[in-house]
Amino acid sequence: MLPGNRAVAKFVGETKWDNLPPEVQQQARLCALDLLGAIIAGSSTRVARIVAEQALEHWPGEAASILLFGAKASLPGAVLANAFTANALDIDDGYREIKGHPGAIVFPAVLAAAESRGVSGREFLTALVVAYEVAIRAGLAWHHYHAEYHGSGSWGSLGAAAGVARILGLREKETISALGTAEYHAPIMPMMRCIDYPAMTKDGIGWGAMVGTVSALLAATGFTGIPSLFGFREYSSLVGSLGSEYKILNLYFKPYACCRWAQPAVSAALKLRKDHDIDPDHIEKIVVRTFRAATKLWLKAPRNTEEAQYNMAYPIAAALVEGAVGPEQILDENLGKGAILELAAKVSVVEEQSLEREFPEKCLCELELTLKDGCNLSSGTTSATGDPDNPLGIDGMEQKFKQLAATVLSAARVEEILELVWHLDKLDNLELLIEFLSSTEKGKGGI
Repeated sequence: MLPGNRAVAKFVGETKWDNLPPEVQQQARLCALDLLGAIIAGSSTRVARIVAEQALEHWPGEAASILLFGAKASLPGAVLANAFTANALDIDDGYREIKGHPGAIVFPAVLAAAESRGVSGREFLTALVVAYEVAIRAGLAWHHYHAEYHGSGSWGSLGAAAGVARILGLREKETISALGTAEYHAPIMPMMRCIDYPAMTKDGIGWGAMVGTVSALLAATGFTGIPSLFGFREYSSLVGSLGSEYKILNLYFKPYACCRWAQPAVSAALKLRKDHDIDPDHIEKIVVRTFRAATKLWLKAPRNTEEAQYNMAYPIAAALVEGAVGPEQILDENLGKGAILELAAKVSVVEEQSLEREFPEKCLCELELTLKDGCNLSSGTTSATGDPDNPLGIDGMEQKFKQLAATVLSAARVEEILELVWHLDKLDNLELLIEFLSSTEKGKGGI
């Protein structure tokens, strides 16, 4: 089983920034921008505060920053807190075929490790690409190997281990141990149970990021791990494409703060709202036709932000009433708006076999509105905005970042961070970026 593991370890240790295609370099910056927006806005959530407080109490230290909270912790503690925050609003990136979120796992791990070791922006971005490539391939292998659909923290732990191993400069044997340890200790999370009972556990992203980080730290001290599943012959094509096929280019980026499975319907609702100048008070009935997994999302009125995110009815109603699904709609304190809740009660969901056959390669729906005057409006088959074939584009990504970051930071600080991200590969270290992310400026976040 070792050749495949050795090939992955070689990719982790030998990848060079200058050898990455320009489009991959740009995608790495976009990923950094996207995750920073998610973390900045996510710092306002209750789960971010809870985990930050626990990290400071149980994993104290001065190795890396708990972003936006004005405090530092040990490397595992900072990674745990920042990863929970990155996924707190469910607005972080994803990869369709693995039905999960690599970025919220690998980005906090790589960033905290880079801060702790004082590496350059170029080395940080290189490690980030490495981490994404390993995480996505691990997800593809993991879902093939395991019968049950597991949350992102399971396979993502290998990506975090790879990225941190790169920052730490681990040798081939140590990197193999880090990957094997991360897989062996990866959290096993029954993902659909979290759809049935939305909670802060979500995709297990925080635990997966911390497991991968600790696995790399252990490997650096001589801790040995089993060979990972990358050594299995059935995954040789995944390993063989490292360095020639960059799966990071096929990520989707989420414009709305809710489960990706609901986002085609949100896109459809926003389009119908714009095209027909719909008054929400005139809507009699809303029917969503979609794939089976999406029909499992909640239709009940949410009691907290997690229930709002794993919901089909609430985001659609928010889009139709307020034209947006972001922190202003889904944070705990914003869930009691009567107009949204009344409209959400009119939503029903139907499984559509033709759309089920397209999933998970495509995430599609059709939204039908019946107005009180008897008029029927249909979106037609609609895909999720932000998919590779329906991208947000550079302008859209910048706009998303600004809207999220502006919820807790000043306009000037938002622009400063944006400028730094576009020039990360020119920075000698990440000190200024971390300084800009040390605390909020609008009374949100913080311990």
